[in-house]
Parts: sequence; C-alpha cells; structure tokens
Amino acid sequence: MTQVRLPPAEYYATLPKQIASAGVIFRDAQGRVLLVEPTYGAETWEVPGGGLNLGESPYAAARREVKEELGLDLPPGRLLVVDWIPPQPDGRPALTNNLFDGGILDEAQIATLRLDDGELKRSTFATRDESADLMRPHMARRIGACFDALATGRTLYLEDGFDPIA
Repeated sequence: MTQVRLPPAEYYATLPKQIASAGVIFRDAQGRVLLVEPTYGAETWEVPGGGLNLGESPYAAARREVKEELGLDLPPGRLLVVDWIPPQPDGRPALTNNLFDGGILDEAQIATLRLDDGELKRSTFATRDESADLMRPHMARRIGACFDALATGRTLYLEDGFDPIA
C-alpha cells in the first residue's frame, strides 16, 4: 500500500489540538503565594498568568501576563511545575500549564502591584492551606506541587494536578 505524503500545512492540520498557559508563583516574605481573582468565569482564585499567544513560548507568556495583569516587569525564574489537564466535557481541548518561580516580592514591589481592572478584581497572599480553600481542586493541587518544587528544588510534572509517577 502506498502512503500519500501530505504537504506540511495539511499534515499539521490533522494533528490533535492542545492549548497552553503559563503562570508565575510570587511569594511574600512569609512564604505565602500571590493569588488573583479574575473578573471572568467562576468565582475562584488563580495565580497570575494566562494563555500563550500563537507562537509564544511559555516563558515569554508568563512574563507578558505578569506585566499586563500586575504591572510588574520581572523575568520569571526556573520552571517549577508542568501540569497537563485532559480535554473537558465542555469542549475545551487538553491544556498544558507551565508555572515559573517569580521569587519573593519585597514590600516595595508589593506596594506597586497594579491589578488590570478589566481582568482582575483583587489579590491576596495565601498559605498552602488557604490556597486550597480558595482555588478549584485541580488548581490547589498544582499550587501544592509548586510549594513542593520550591522546597525540593525539583521541577514536577503533573496530570490534572496529580503526580502520575508517585
């Protein structure tokens, strides 16, 4: 049987679709994580970040999103967690979320946070337990893994917030 070779653009169009996002884990001097409450979607808290633009790297998206959402122009640090979330019943394709270390914000940096009024209602710093109460379960698991990655120095891979290897 002869295989038909498709031109690259046609071949790529046959591949599965997946979306990607990136976020940054900022902490205060007490080790609490910065959470933001978006103006859209369910009443839940998230970390600063958002979706990648076409052709944009996760690192570039994390930096861009933080600048847009918080007014901070800081380069993200190392990758802490990659979390793959399966396709959802509402039609959303699979999603890969990349979370980078934003470091510890000092009081002066915290005082300059400027929330994007069209996108964010408010912000707070939360402990691991507090973030679990404020976030959807899969996101709380992801933030818990970020706390672990910060403590161990390891980058973690998750699927829907769970370590598939553990």
